[in-house]
Amino acid sequence: MAMSSFNAESDAIVIGGGVSGLAAAAFLARSGKRVRLFEQSHTLGGRAQTTHRNGFFLNLGPHALYRGGRGIEVLRELGIEPKGRVPSVSGAYAIRNGVKHTFPAGTVSLLTTSLFGLSAKLEAARLLSSISKIDSNRYDGTSVREWLDQTLSHREVKDFVLAAFRVATYTNAPELMSAGTAIEQLKKAFETSVLYLDDGWETLVNGLRDAAVKSGVLIETGAKVKSVSRDASGEVESVKTADGTVFRTPAVVVASSPLAAVSIIEAGSQTSLANWVDQSIPVKAACLDVALNHLPRSKSNFALGVDRPLYLSVHSATAHLAPEGSALIHAAMYLSPDNDESAEQIERELESLLDLVQPGWRAAVVHRRFLPDMIVMNWLPLAAHNGAHGRPSPKVADVKGLYVAGDWVGSEGLLVDASLSSAKEAATLIVAEHARVAAVA
Repeated sequence: MAMSSFNAESDAIVIGGGVSGLAAAAFLARSGKRVRLFEQSHTLGGRAQTTHRNGFFLNLGPHALYRGGRGIEVLRELGIEPKGRVPSVSGAYAIRNGVKHTFPAGTVSLLTTSLFGLSAKLEAARLLSSISKIDSNRYDGTSVREWLDQTLSHREVKDFVLAAFRVATYTNAPELMSAGTAIEQLKKAFETSVLYLDDGWETLVNGLRDAAVKSGVLIETGAKVKSVSRDASGEVESVKTADGTVFRTPAVVVASSPLAAVSIIEAGSQTSLANWVDQSIPVKAACLDVALNHLPRSKSNFALGVDRPLYLSVHSATAHLAPEGSALIHAAMYLSPDNDESAEQIERELESLLDLVQPGWRAAVVHRRFLPDMIVMNWLPLAAHNGAHGRPSPKVADVKGLYVAGDWVGSEGLLVDASLSSAKEAATLIVAEHARVAAVA
């Protein structure tokens, strides 16, 4: 048997080259730490990767960056200024029973839409005008369904608000999800909206990679971590890669899923990590990404299912994602945790949505990609666990030297906001621990 070789010490090792891993590594290196990052894939970015096809920039399904979220603040701290634009609400439809209705995005459209009757319009108007004043923390332990039933009387208004929650959180689990977390995310959508990024989300990945490398991070792609070893007292001691090389380090950040964290930590099933795996419910979506040589209906840019968990947006109408005169459309179905529809059924429904909103799209297809079971977020914020406030801390309390980061970590934000916020917090905790140890020594 070949003997493992030992490499020079690192102050910290980051496992995972997605958005959270790159950000954590950059912050650590900026603080003067010697940092290595291992990514098992040959490309960085994780779910933030962008594919190039004939001049099109295809993200992995629909991506949006919240302008009022913690994520954009963290990016700016690292010198990264996202480039993109806010999508317009014009040309938007609410879909119910296969019929297009004007999407009620403002006072005029709310009054004119055929989606609601008069009394329902008044109830919707009252809610929309007061959403920014709701104390979301009061409802962290209340499910979305319970909150809707307590707050609204018209079924069609409940369905519309539920659709708004789905598009804001990417989540279709009203009986399980924390209303407080959903309301807080919807407030961000209403107050500051989102950005669709020019040239895709790889621009964020490239910016984070450059910030990390510039600060001195050693990045290795195609490098799978086999295990994280602990010493006799249970503290993190080293990282072993698949080729048998061992890297000594007092601190490890696992920027991956809960299950991945358990699988690589020595005796991980005997730590609090195992409880996190048991509690985690991944949030999933089925995505149909379509590149077209022209857009059949130039003014039909957005559609949201009200009675079905469907989404469609012409992202290229807002951001630079397609050649001049062409179009890039992202359609999606938000999957429930107990979804039992087949991939074929879902794909046909998404195609039918495109037929409704962009008739003639099939003849214009340049490239298409169907992702039937994509993980959008690793941790559904459950009402039973107090929403986002019930997620794990970046510091693993029962394994000294072990930290985690990602969209399932920390109490702040959802999606990439949680990823970037937890990345910075993990780095800050490691730097503080190093300073404490140095002071004692």
